[in-house]
Amino acid sequence: MATAGGGCVADPGSRSLLRLLSFCVLLAGLCEGNSVERKIYIPLNKTAPCVRLLNATHQIGCQSSISGDTGVIHVVEKEEDLQWVLTDGPNPPYVVLLEGTLFTRDVMEKLKGRSGRIAGLAVSLAKPSPASGFSPSVQCPNDGFGIYSNSYGSQFAHCRAFQWNKVGDGLAYEDFSFPIFLLEDENETNVIKQCYRDHNLSPNGSAPAFPLCAMQLFSHMHAVVSTVTCMRRSLIQSSFSISPEIVCDPLSDYNVWSLLKPINTSGTLEPDDRVVVAATRLDSRSFFWNVAPGAESAVASFVTQLAAAEALQKAPDAATLPRNVMFVFFQGETFDYIGSSRMVYDMENGKFPVQLENIDSFVELGQVALRNSLELWMHTDPMSQKNETVLNQVEALLSTLEQSGAGVPTVVLRRLNQSQPLPPSSLQRFLRARNVSGVVLADHSDSFHNLYYQSIYDTAENINVTYPAGQSPEEDLNFVTDTAKALAGVATVLARALYRLAGGASFNDTIQADPHTVTRLLYGFLVRANNSWFQSILRPDLRSYLGDGPLQHYIAVSSPTNATYVVQYALANLTGKVIDLTREQCQDPSQVPTENKDLYEYTWVQGPLNANETDRLPRCVRSTARLARALSPAFELKQWGSTEYSTWTESRWKDIRARIFLIASKELEAEFGSMAELLDVAGKGLNQLSVEANLQEWRLKPAFSPHCWPRACLQRA
Repeated sequence: MATAGGGCVADPGSRSLLRLLSFCVLLAGLCEGNSVERKIYIPLNKTAPCVRLLNATHQIGCQSSISGDTGVIHVVEKEEDLQWVLTDGPNPPYVVLLEGTLFTRDVMEKLKGRSGRIAGLAVSLAKPSPASGFSPSVQCPNDGFGIYSNSYGSQFAHCRAFQWNKVGDGLAYEDFSFPIFLLEDENETNVIKQCYRDHNLSPNGSAPAFPLCAMQLFSHMHAVVSTVTCMRRSLIQSSFSISPEIVCDPLSDYNVWSLLKPINTSGTLEPDDRVVVAATRLDSRSFFWNVAPGAESAVASFVTQLAAAEALQKAPDAATLPRNVMFVFFQGETFDYIGSSRMVYDMENGKFPVQLENIDSFVELGQVALRNSLELWMHTDPMSQKNETVLNQVEALLSTLEQSGAGVPTVVLRRLNQSQPLPPSSLQRFLRARNVSGVVLADHSDSFHNLYYQSIYDTAENINVTYPAGQSPEEDLNFVTDTAKALAGVATVLARALYRLAGGASFNDTIQADPHTVTRLLYGFLVRANNSWFQSILRPDLRSYLGDGPLQHYIAVSSPTNATYVVQYALANLTGKVIDLTREQCQDPSQVPTENKDLYEYTWVQGPLNANETDRLPRCVRSTARLARALSPAFELKQWGSTEYSTWTESRWKDIRARIFLIASKELEAEFGSMAELLDVAGKGLNQLSVEANLQEWRLKPAFSPHCWPRACLQRA
């Protein structure tokens, strides 16, 4: 075939030769099967699609036609280049290779309005990240599912006070009728551009000659309209079909939680048992499926909370404090508070060991990695503080935080005007159910500092996690970055505050978060998951979950996700205890009279490498780190049109892929199709399945250019 770098050209006037060669190539396809396809197409292996998501009323995202969408490639590096694909280009439809800096709402609105000329979009990563910011999320995240509404705190509903995510353009919540893919690999992007330059560029803006470089995108989605529609269709299929075809699935995963002091999880706490809750979120998202680095929007916060949990567990009197402390890492908060709303629902219905009335106070970490100077802002809810009892409790909570931060020089806690609403936070879901004394700690006083909220650019670089050049991966893992030091300071404040809130007094000043823990967590979640420390804390059967890049934090539908498992085991190893049990005893602690599975979780982990670094030293870790379902109550209640709970689903699909090739003119494709029809008759005596498969490939995707033939076929001719 012709490569991206150029190709062989037959005499365009030799029609008889072209027909002969067409016959030759098709016959070769019949005889050689998929080997011809491999010679024609260049697959793009490092891409991420935009997929369809649905809620109670809408569908958002993207899809291709059922057989994929094909278009001539046109590279758009500046906005003026759009004119070719929108009006001037003579060979529509086009697949636009869009520079990342142009992936904006304004440009996408122009392309969306000309879907007849646009077959699809391939977006390259902008390097460096757009200086003005990029957030495809909305300006008022989770609007309608927090505490504020037209009937309660109406002055704060729909972000009337101010927009939390000012740079949000809502692009990820639009519906596109053509496929959109992210090109994650710079080398593949360069191959596409070279193919474009070799075949699709012509001098003086004239029409380029065939063959042309084209791209085909496959991302057909099964679900349509809304969650109500797709869940109903799936239910009908499940009820009446032996082999049901489910068209969508609820977004779901697991919350991770643990307690400072173990409790019997087979029952519930007594009403007078008091628990201090420390909470944060695990998930993020972007425009593209399962590309959710979430450095500032999620990772920095849950890493800080993990470090705080470790520091508090080391307090000498942790096991005897008057009140317990529960650490919670909520999943699915990006999609209308899936995790927190499920935990509140379970608490209300006696399905969780801790009940709402057990909650003494609630401290949540919002976005905390981009502090201006040393300031950490304390956000509270003005509506619940109209109750004098709650007002006094919140005042005591803020005072405790200020006292805890007094001995940490790298953190300065600031109060906000009492009339300012809460930012988007899990605390809002708890306040919907009960007036609790709560605070959200964040690096912003009003709008987010994060210019890349829920985008592909919310990466390690966004929170200044960088490493000296020339270091090995192991050296990077243990290199304490400035960001790690800053977050360790926040973790220290949180741990000391939780200690005081739990009734501690004797060891407050000795509680200190470990910057080495923070830096290893940041490296593992944001840079390279497959590292020596993450390998040591996981079960042997989970080691394949660790790739050579960062973990992603999209909630998805198959759970637990990789990130959820790693957070659970990080929490277990940081707060648990290594005990002397065999593998069999660890996996079934009921064999050991002194152990109790209702109080603890037992995990057999790979352990660190031995002194020779050849074998691992596996061990049993006992902890209180557990998983709790993070599935919206709307699906348990079958209320798919709910306005109380999240209703987000993800469409199913069969095939997602992208590839480039050279495409013939319409005239030659028509002749090529006629040859295929002749061979359809002639091939009846051959292997029928192979013939039909190859002919279907050529009819649906007449992609091979009669201008450029495989050398083997020319030799046969």
